[in-house]
Amino acid sequence: MLSNIVIETFIEGGWVMWPILATFFLALCVVLDRSVWWLRLQSTCHAAAQEQARVAIGTGDFTSAWKLCENTTDPYLHNLAEGMTHAHTSMLAAMQLHATRLIEKSEARMWVLSTLITLAPLLGLFGTVVGIMGSFSFIGDEQLAASKVSGGIGEALIATAAGIAIAILCLLPYNFFRKRVSVLRGSFERWINHSELLVKSAKEHGHDLEIFAANHAKH
Repeated sequence: MLSNIVIETFIEGGWVMWPILATFFLALCVVLDRSVWWLRLQSTCHAAAQEQARVAIGTGDFTSAWKLCENTTDPYLHNLAEGMTHAHTSMLAAMQLHATRLIEKSEARMWVLSTLITLAPLLGLFGTVVGIMGSFSFIGDEQLAASKVSGGIGEALIATAAGIAIAILCLLPYNFFRKRVSVLRGSFERWINHSELLVKSAKEHGHDLEIFAANHAKH
């Protein structure tokens, strides 16, 4: 019964409902893609290993820190490994470049949702305008023209309602994912700055990461 109502409503909305339907499926694909990406990223983060790496770096135990970073899928430990590998040139720059690449991946296809938020209501409005233009063609044809015009306007508004609904459905996950990107960016900034401070602290106690990186590069 519900499926019949949906199909009838879809047909009454006119031909413009097809591109609106396409925007819905496109939005659904992007939301699923981003959801899976974030879930995978979250599953690879290990707070305990990150803390162990920070402690090892702070105490100058670079070998232990490197072993923690070597066999892991944790993005933060990968970031630290990049910094340690390039410590003889610029640890900070290496970590920032790595973080930038990951943040760019987190923003992938977000422009699609942003576009659909604007496009879907415009498609709905276009369908309504086309439907109203068609409804007014009945004026003067017969005595029941008024009822046909009002019925046609009601049907045309279906397209606008569908477009607005899709825009709302896109807006909620879009803002959610944008917030996650912002949190990820801030988290990496804190991680990189903290790592730099720990390396400087270790250096003051006679443990030079640049020497470790240079020796590691030779091997």
